[in-house]
Amino acid sequence: MQPNPRDYFKFTSKARLDKAINALIGIVEGIAIDGQINNLELDYLNLWLAEHDEVRDQHPFNELVPVVTAAVADGILTEEEHADILWLCERLRSTEYYDSVTADLQRLHAIMGGIVADTHISVDELRALSDWMADHEHLKTCWPFDEVGSLITGVLADKQIDEKEHAMLHAFFAEFTALLEDRTITRAPVLHGQVVVGLCAVDPEISFLDKGFCFTGASSRFTRAEFERLVQKLGGSAHSSPSKKVHYLVIGAEGNPCWAFACYGRKVEKAIELRKAGTRVVIVHELDFHDALADQGS
Repeated sequence: MQPNPRDYFKFTSKARLDKAINALIGIVEGIAIDGQINNLELDYLNLWLAEHDEVRDQHPFNELVPVVTAAVADGILTEEEHADILWLCERLRSTEYYDSVTADLQRLHAIMGGIVADTHISVDELRALSDWMADHEHLKTCWPFDEVGSLITGVLADKQIDEKEHAMLHAFFAEFTALLEDRTITRAPVLHGQVVVGLCAVDPEISFLDKGFCFTGASSRFTRAEFERLVQKLGGSAHSSPSKKVHYLVIGAEGNPCWAFACYGRKVEKAIELRKAGTRVVIVHELDFHDALADQGS
């Protein structure tokens, strides 16, 4: 009797990952090539999901499968859903990413958490971290590598850490101490010029009338359509992607600390680019959005 080939999947994970993700990219591009999706094409995409059901809880399928599942749940593959899937696939199938980026980003997070664990950050620790980063330059452009490098360069310019700089470093590094406990990074820091600010605004003031909202990520409380109806009921508008018409990007609270892109997806990336270009897009955590709804009696 021939053994079940699935028994050997765990031994061919890299090859199967490449094949599976390349196949998904081809399927998505193929069924969306004419701009219309029919039931037979959606069934074909669902076949890909069924084929990978046994590994849906393993990285990176635990990140990819939910995105595809959510995209086809309503029987429609929108342009934004199409773009989200391809964006994620491109990052997950990268040989450089798969071989080293995921593990090294996790190490960087852990190193920062370890440095701040005793609440004190020293010059020697920063220099050692800088040396580690110099040996891992393949992480450039991957958040938060560039932000950390800029911080270290600025702080060590005078070869000492003053009280203000220490507070800034502590606020940044401390975000990475609870990754094993929190489901997502809720106050992820990013760098704007020489100022570290939260990816998500802290206690933001959210208004709805004539304001544009975009949603990303997963929520345990509302579907995307329900979010949009709530906003429209309060006089706002819902948009599928960040743009100059969007005032708030709401990040869903559901996630997993093992997901490489759990809190830093395509829409967040786009919102940050808009902010750097001068467009005021407030990135809001879902919990703050719920508070704003409660204030409106919704």
